[in-house]
Amino acid sequence: MVLYFDYEDFQGDTVIEKSGRGYDGKINGDVTQSDDARFGKAAHFASGSFLDLDGPNVKAEDIPTEGMSILAWINVEAVSDMAIFNARAADSTWLVHPEARGDGNYRWLNRSPGQTIFDIRGGENKANEWIHYGGTFSRAEGLAVLYINGENVGEEKARVPTPIAGDWDQGARVGYNIDNNRPFTGLMDDLNIWKRGLSEEEVNNIMNNGAGATLTAVEAHGKLTTTWGRLKTN
Repeated sequence: MVLYFDYEDFQGDTVIEKSGRGYDGKINGDVTQSDDARFGKAAHFASGSFLDLDGPNVKAEDIPTEGMSILAWINVEAVSDMAIFNARAADSTWLVHPEARGDGNYRWLNRSPGQTIFDIRGGENKANEWIHYGGTFSRAEGLAVLYINGENVGEEKARVPTPIAGDWDQGARVGYNIDNNRPFTGLMDDLNIWKRGLSEEEVNNIMNNGAGATLTAVEAHGKLTTTWGRLKTN
């Protein structure tokens, strides 16, 4: 796990990130804590608001290239194009698109420089209800899968064998594209990002129990157990 926002801890204009790597999100606009959540607390994103993750300063070893999984509970206010997470490489490669889409489905995509590795669209985008989004990709297996509410709604073999773009130098955000498009508007909970493709069993376990409940001492990246004393419960 390289990024985890359970939205339990807001400190001023910062949302504390819980993977143990310290990539806290700086609030831009109106991102507030909400009791309407899947676990504990959630974040409400007003249109055009986002968390800035300071992409250029994310360590190279923490950027997924050989695989990637992005999971989150989302509750959008309308059926329109909304980015859950977005990052862009120095060469202007858009490396990832986990989205709820205005054309009525969800999207999961990774790119290497100049090439699309996969582009999956599936499921039924629904407003004003909690939906679990899960996109996974393993370069070793050459397979990407999109899970909605734990169900496989689309999969694709990798079109090219290349790694995912390896830097976030033009930025990384939660809730808004780097070019200020596709604003996420609504509630988000338990966003977690991994450097590998999770299995269907793992996706469902995280969906049902929360990402914090799956962390071991090793996965917590050396953090003491007190760090996890605030983990959410159903």
